[in-house]
Amino acid sequence: MKFIADFHIHSKYSHATSKFMDLVSLSTWGQLKGIGVMGTGDFTHPIWQQELKTQLQEVEPGLFELKSEYQKIITSQVTASQVYESCKVNALSPHRFMLSSEVSTVFKRNGRCYRTHSIILAPSFQAVDAITKELEKIGNITSDGRPILGCDAADIVKIVLNASEDCMVIPAHIWTPWYGLLGSKSGFNSVHEAFGYLTQHIYAVEKGLSSNFLMNAQLSELDKFALLCNSDAHSLQNLGREANLLDTDLSYAGITNALRKNDKNELVAGIEFFPERGKYYGDGHRACGVYLTPQQTVACGGICPVCHKPVTIGVLNRVNQLADRTVEQAQEFVRKRYQVVPLFDVISHELKQADTSQKVQKMYHQMLQQVGPEFYILLKASIQQIEQASTPGIAQAIAKIRSGDIVILPGYDGVYGQVQF
Repeated sequence: MKFIADFHIHSKYSHATSKFMDLVSLSTWGQLKGIGVMGTGDFTHPIWQQELKTQLQEVEPGLFELKSEYQKIITSQVTASQVYESCKVNALSPHRFMLSSEVSTVFKRNGRCYRTHSIILAPSFQAVDAITKELEKIGNITSDGRPILGCDAADIVKIVLNASEDCMVIPAHIWTPWYGLLGSKSGFNSVHEAFGYLTQHIYAVEKGLSSNFLMNAQLSELDKFALLCNSDAHSLQNLGREANLLDTDLSYAGITNALRKNDKNELVAGIEFFPERGKYYGDGHRACGVYLTPQQTVACGGICPVCHKPVTIGVLNRVNQLADRTVEQAQEFVRKRYQVVPLFDVISHELKQADTSQKVQKMYHQMLQQVGPEFYILLKASIQQIEQASTPGIAQAIAKIRSGDIVILPGYDGVYGQVQF
């Protein structure tokens, strides 16, 4: 069965996350977006964990949906505008949740401090309980949906596998400067350097918004890992800004076995950001408004020309540092992928209104009602159909995105890149 999956999101209990990231809203927006399987996020947080146990029911092995009393809330809220029904008709599959969480580990090894983030996938609440029990011995799991733990990233793998051999640990946004496994500020130079003999239990890595499949293909070590695209969403609108197209059995085992095998027939494609839009793509210094290419960073010795402090080395530069293939050599190792710009961003740009404005929101829901869920619009709907439901400008923008005919002012040091159609 083909479906779109976004394994890495957050709940309202994570720091700097929307208060609307509850299960009813997540399920609603998952279906509006066209996401078939979504991570629950934050299962280590006690309150959120209790909400998961109360509001979800298992419908396939290891996959969950909202109980009927909560599904009724969605229907009553959304069906009146016919948006919900339109999205259900055009979605690739039913909406399911998979138990997931993210943890932050801060630790020293050989006199150096490392900071990494890891995604955990679990097949059952029994495994979730076992993981939570061990993690609460290490740090405070109640203050943040993504807890900060003073332990080695390798120890997380041991804890998770002790809970259940069916669990998975996936290094998150591996190139992010401060919290990525390969990041320039506090990362390692290889996956094996981070996990040693436990690398055999790492089957997938998350590439993050500021890199694409081609950039990752420049590092041959990554060939053996399933390369995942996830949103790391902290708000409903950002759900699915990156995602994965899979063709597997609709079950936890079906999905995770595809990751373990790294099977191109089951991991059909990645749906990815243009990496230049990511907020850590380039080098620079946000406080001074300074963006630098890797070559410019070398020329200035890695020092900001304005304040004379070290600049943040971005993902493009870090990939160049670790790459053992040229861009040309990497081409043959690139998997199928679609590059997208979120529909809200397209509408906002065309209407010259903030994406939170009433005008943009109205157009978004109008398009969903007349065409289908967001991913159907971005990937499959005809340009003529899109134009009939919106404007010629929006339709033309989506056509340009599909062909890659756009210009992006690159992001750097926490500043998102800007699209120019």
